[in-house]
Amino acid sequence: MPRKHKASRIRKFFRWMLILAAAALLAVGIWFFREYRRLRPGLPTGTFFQVDKGQPVSSIAVSLEKRGLVGNRIVFRLAYRLFYGRQSLKAGEYAFPGPVTMKDILDALTKGKTYLHPVTIPEGLTGEEIGREFETQGLLPFQEFKDAFSDRELVVGWDPLAWNAEGYLFPETYHFSRATAGREIVERMTRQFQSVFSEAWRRRARDLGWSIRQVTILASLIEKETSRAEEKRLISAVFHNRLRIGMKLDCDPTIIYALKLVGDYEGRLRSHDLKLESPYNTYLHSGFPPGPICNPGRASLEAALYPADEEYLFFVSRNDGSHQFSRTMREHILAVRKYQK
Repeated sequence: MPRKHKASRIRKFFRWMLILAAAALLAVGIWFFREYRRLRPGLPTGTFFQVDKGQPVSSIAVSLEKRGLVGNRIVFRLAYRLFYGRQSLKAGEYAFPGPVTMKDILDALTKGKTYLHPVTIPEGLTGEEIGREFETQGLLPFQEFKDAFSDRELVVGWDPLAWNAEGYLFPETYHFSRATAGREIVERMTRQFQSVFSEAWRRRARDLGWSIRQVTILASLIEKETSRAEEKRLISAVFHNRLRIGMKLDCDPTIIYALKLVGDYEGRLRSHDLKLESPYNTYLHSGFPPGPICNPGRASLEAALYPADEEYLFFVSRNDGSHQFSRTMREHILAVRKYQK
């Protein structure tokens, strides 16, 4: 066979080999990108994928494949090395409730887009009750919350007399991951209080001659006395009027708070509790109690600043969640006889 013809056949052979190799490489590339972009069904709602601290990529890939979140662990590892190699996969709890691609998962893991649990804090809870709520939801040990709650440095900037964050954990719906530290949670809630307590409210407090602490204390009393929006400014008027004339506030919730502090509250007030020796006992001591007795919401804070223009000095429960308001002791006694037989 002529040498020239032989060389031509060799060139042809290598050309076909290159074509086949390129075709194979193209096929692998197409398969790779299809797997990378392929939609997987995701996890059932309320189900999470956990990445542990220090967990290697190979282990994460196996777990993702077992959960059906990726179709091929090798493709996942290769995609990570090709597109995200310099970024670490962040530990935490992730949720993929809908159709999800491998790219979506890698984006989430490298950016630390962990699942944020909604936590709704209702108005009127104490700091301890809020801490128990976080613990019940499995987001934070109670003691870690309590330690952060007791750090006065978080609130001393606007309340130099504060010894903890009571009154300043603003009630709202928040979103936190399980990795959120207690201090960060308390700091977020107190920042929200600062945001809500606007400059206009600060000016109004100054006009009243009150500190932010005093406004918050009164708001906490209003919060515990009524949950009815239409009554808050009326309750506020009673307390403002009493404070103005030096009359004791006679607020039952302050005694309940004092009993809770010493672990002696049994769900109802007893007659001898009204004589409890505590600075929170507003039946014994005039003026404001020493601190807030709960964490009030926006409506109660506003009511504390803007009481109704009424001369009421008394109110009594009608036993249906509403109250009867009176201007004189005689009116009050008649209302007590009517509603508190």
